[in-house]
Amino acid sequence: MSGESHFTSHFDNSGGIDFTSDHETNLTDETLDEMRQIAARYPQPRSALLPMLHLVQSVEGRVTPAGIEACAAILEISAADVSGVATFYTMYKRKPVGDYHVGVCTTALCAVMGGDQIFADLQEHLDIGNDETTEDGKITLEHLECNAACDFAPVMMVNWEFFDNQTPDSAKAVVDELRAGNEVTATRGARVCTWRQAERVLAGFPDGRADEGPTAGPESLLGLRIAQEQGWQAPDVPPPSADPEPEEEAK
Repeated sequence: MSGESHFTSHFDNSGGIDFTSDHETNLTDETLDEMRQIAARYPQPRSALLPMLHLVQSVEGRVTPAGIEACAAILEISAADVSGVATFYTMYKRKPVGDYHVGVCTTALCAVMGGDQIFADLQEHLDIGNDETTEDGKITLEHLECNAACDFAPVMMVNWEFFDNQTPDSAKAVVDELRAGNEVTATRGARVCTWRQAERVLAGFPDGRADEGPTAGPESLLGLRIAQEQGWQAPDVPPPSADPEPEEEAK
């Protein structure tokens, strides 16, 4: 992307980015072609905005003004429309993310099972606060609202891969392995890739690792196992009856 940007931010907290002078971009013609491919998947092109923003992050490391402008131009919507979406969803970042986004669930169940302590210990261990990145650019730490894995609480995610039944020590061991450049595998899922690689997958470009590792554990399957042992099954649902004829309007 080149030329003078006309995008103006109306948000006070833009992640420390100067939207009036930040014109640098890593977006290439190939990236723009991939954005058009994403838009072509949908009957309504605007529906492509979410994966397009993930693709921007896979290249830029965050949502940039140039990325916002590119999405707007391809979808024929305003930059304000794109920015409104990018600032609504927490998975879209307005400042650079490290190689590994470490999210610790601090919602009710995970919190009481130790999530708050894990998060506090990681902040001290990494010497960073919430939504901050280590000086080496390896780890960005964030507390998350519900990872939808309460049966494995407390849960931590690295680039959206599950790390179940964590303790402060196990969580610190994971981030140490990541910072050392060692291969780390999720407890339920694939080998951990970088955050930018994960963003490309979320944009709809598979990396061939979807079937790596287990996707469900005994805790999640307990109800199914009990139902099978007891011979339980869902009741048959009768077919819907034909709609009755509408009553003739009163004269």
